[in-house]
Amino acid sequence: MNTLTSPVILEVKGLGFRYPGHTLFSQWSASLSSGVTLVLGGDGRGKTTLLRLLAGELAADAGQLCINGINLKAHAKDYRQQVFWTEPRTTAFDHMTPAQYFDFQRSMCAGFNDDVLAQCVDGLSLAPELNKQVFMLSTGSKRKVWMAAAFASGAALTLLDMPFAALDKASIVYVLSLLEEAAAHPSRAFVVADYVAPPGVPLAGTIDLGD
Repeated sequence: MNTLTSPVILEVKGLGFRYPGHTLFSQWSASLSSGVTLVLGGDGRGKTTLLRLLAGELAADAGQLCINGINLKAHAKDYRQQVFWTEPRTTAFDHMTPAQYFDFQRSMCAGFNDDVLAQCVDGLSLAPELNKQVFMLSTGSKRKVWMAAAFASGAALTLLDMPFAALDKASIVYVLSLLEEAAAHPSRAFVVADYVAPPGVPLAGTIDLGD
């Protein structure tokens, strides 16, 4: 992993995780700094699994994770309050409207920024969708909802899985502009999992899981 000089937000030490018959991570360590870090890899290489591990959603078999000194094992609730993560294919919020989902994230994220949310709702053309239930939305619209909440969350660690999948061209351009801004953020680490690097976005680091 290559990093530029910037504050370290997340420390991972000795991470281990395996599915039955398949080890994904063994004694894996990394320091993730502020800005945008890319998790690069082909299908089945563990990109989404790594994000779930970093979020504390999936329990590791071994290792330590700390965000700004807060240890996941010792202070799980405090750790998770530093993280934004919504699995793109989740159905957990299907019964909510996007407006209700934003309310939920606002209650979870102390640094939630309503001005940023309003900008994202406008930039992603989400206003017509705000009062529909999430299960009624297209895949692309759902991902726009998750994306708007991610950037508005203010979370120290923001995890984005395939952020451009199913988005229209205008929304891709807008999300790229948000990531360009995120690259210069002094106190937030954005981790983007994808097959390729987002064009034009300066990276604080790259985690290459292989093809």
